[in-house]
Amino acid sequence: MSAPIAHGGGITAAAAAFGGKPEDWLDLSTGINPCPVDLPEIPARAWHRLPDRHLMDEARVAARNHYGSGEILPLPVPGTQSVIQLLPRLVRQGSKVVVTDDRVAVTDNRVAVVSPTYGEYARAFASAGFVVDAVGDIAAIGAEHRLAVVVNPNNPDGRAWPADVLLGLHDRMKAANGFLVVDEAFGDTDPTLSLAARAHELSNLVIFRSFGKFFGLAGLRLGFVIARDDILACFEDWLGPWAVSGPAQSLAASLLRSDVSAIRSRIDERCAGLHGALAAAGLRTAGGTALFSLVADARAGDIYTHLCRHHILVRKFDYAPDWLRFGLAPDPAADRRLGEALQRFER
Repeated sequence: MSAPIAHGGGITAAAAAFGGKPEDWLDLSTGINPCPVDLPEIPARAWHRLPDRHLMDEARVAARNHYGSGEILPLPVPGTQSVIQLLPRLVRQGSKVVVTDDRVAVTDNRVAVVSPTYGEYARAFASAGFVVDAVGDIAAIGAEHRLAVVVNPNNPDGRAWPADVLLGLHDRMKAANGFLVVDEAFGDTDPTLSLAARAHELSNLVIFRSFGKFFGLAGLRLGFVIARDDILACFEDWLGPWAVSGPAQSLAASLLRSDVSAIRSRIDERCAGLHGALAAAGLRTAGGTALFSLVADARAGDIYTHLCRHHILVRKFDYAPDWLRFGLAPDPAADRRLGEALQRFER
């Protein structure tokens, strides 16, 4: 089993190492909207009863309209991490198994992940015995790959792939009897990048959408899968009954039906505040999305430690020691707190 990946959000561990109460830290280590939406009323029956089919149906219709997936009703899942771990099963469905001398070998076990990106994709496939090719460009994905993963826009550098490029990749994967997985976890801040509206035409496409990042409700552990019906049926079967709680589905149905323009405006305002704090400190932004900024600086390790001593947590990367990812602060006061801490850094 491969070692766990250190993700953002580890405030408890940071406080244990650098002091202070977790609640007093400023957590900029994730790409989550720091201004969670007001929660709509949740009917008491959603808490009292096992999640019934009508709750899922309502959430799926709301998700279809929000994501623009047309004929496809997106499947609610308990966070996209839950289905990332199921992807090896999807590929196994079409793999050829050869038995020789009482040994079982699975052929066609190579997958491609456009990298660097969210590390759980490579970990899930490597743990399942696949050969994982971390490719820097879509052009490097070939007929030998049973599945390709593209995070669009990408985490942590914000790299974005135009729809026509991804459509071409899908057709190449389909011709080789493979799948294309497009992770649109940060897609709500730029809907023009989404392939959701074309998904019903693309038989070998799987799209993952995150609910909690945009709405600021990551603790809800909710996501959606957009794909053809037989693929969605596989995921639903593998997850088992009642995978998504009734309250989560109720919230999704309400919030996905709401006007989200104010949420986008608030995120844009918070993004501008972060950019201002970074620019005032002389830090160069190397990429990002509306929900985070990636800074490239040779002093990244020292900056990280300095900020921790001021009880501000950002995201560092073991594979890129000159990178730091800064999430959004919740208000102008927090922007100033970050800016003042960065100004105190001894260059």
